[in-house]
Amino acid sequence: MQSARWWHVAVVGAAAAVLAILLIDDSAAWQLALGGVAVAVFIAAWFGFGWRCADGSRGSAVFVVITILFAGAITVANPATAIVQCIAFPLVWTRLERLGPTLVANFALAISVGTGLYVSTGSSFQAIVTEALSLSFSIGLGLWITSIATQSEKRRELLDELRATQDQLTLLSRDAGVTSERERLAREIHDTIAQDLTGLVMLAQRASRELAAGTLEHSHIEVLEENARAALAETRALVAATASPGLEGGISAALERLAIRFERETGITVTVTSSGSVTDRDTEVVLLRCAQEALANIRKHADATAATITLADTSLEVSDNGHGFDVGAESAGYGLNGMRDRLALVGGSITVASTADGTTLRVLA
Repeated sequence: MQSARWWHVAVVGAAAAVLAILLIDDSAAWQLALGGVAVAVFIAAWFGFGWRCADGSRGSAVFVVITILFAGAITVANPATAIVQCIAFPLVWTRLERLGPTLVANFALAISVGTGLYVSTGSSFQAIVTEALSLSFSIGLGLWITSIATQSEKRRELLDELRATQDQLTLLSRDAGVTSERERLAREIHDTIAQDLTGLVMLAQRASRELAAGTLEHSHIEVLEENARAALAETRALVAATASPGLEGGISAALERLAIRFERETGITVTVTSSGSVTDRDTEVVLLRCAQEALANIRKHADATAATITLADTSLEVSDNGHGFDVGAESAGYGLNGMRDRLALVGGSITVASTADGTTLRVLA
């Protein structure tokens, strides 16, 4: 609306200037009549439909033709009114969209005004020179402005594409965050709650057998209750997004408690040796989880009678005297892969060596 208002001012101002020139120059009656009719048709066309047509449509083409005829007719009435080109050429550039028709309309306008000058002055030289200069200036300025407008449109399209890309990246980042959180929860559940529940199942099975044989001891029920409480504590810690509750007192104390629980559950003797210290909480969590997973694998697969956990600063080694396994064989389980993923988050590594006499797992966090 603001742009249209200024165009209204420019068109009305040009028409008023033309009429003033005709009146001040003491024009003849036919000149006044011709100029008045030309101005009236031009103003009517502008306010009727011209100001709304800036899209190269049929209405735009009609208005451009009227503008060209108006400029020629008013110049016939008085050569001084050729100044109307100052508004006529910009109107041609702004009403038509395609460059080819716009250039043709520029030439037509120059010919129309040049003819008017020749008719009103009788000088072909003046008409040719004046319109050559006007046409050159109009085309040069018009092409320059058009190139700027084209570049602006391309920049706008690039900005739109950039915004769309940013929106896509936001969605991808959100999806990646969701996936990462799911993987983290899967690791936490597997390394903590799943292991505790596995121990509970095995203890319950043993208690059931002992109950049937009449040899069930109260201490076994206590171990079952203790494991159930540990699983509950791990679950609450996971929900609260806190570090493992088993790390009170540091990683060395946590490994000692883990070994005691494991030995009570399985009967496998576990020896813990630790030296140095770990000050980073995240590293402590990773080492504890790896130790839990290593012992879980010993319980499920090794058929061992003894295991050793050795901690030296951020290095952890878990070994057993079981029957070993083929390290190169593809595994469908989550254990080792989960440990590798967890260690990758802290820039750590894992190596596994296994023979018929046992398996050794080394972790560097």
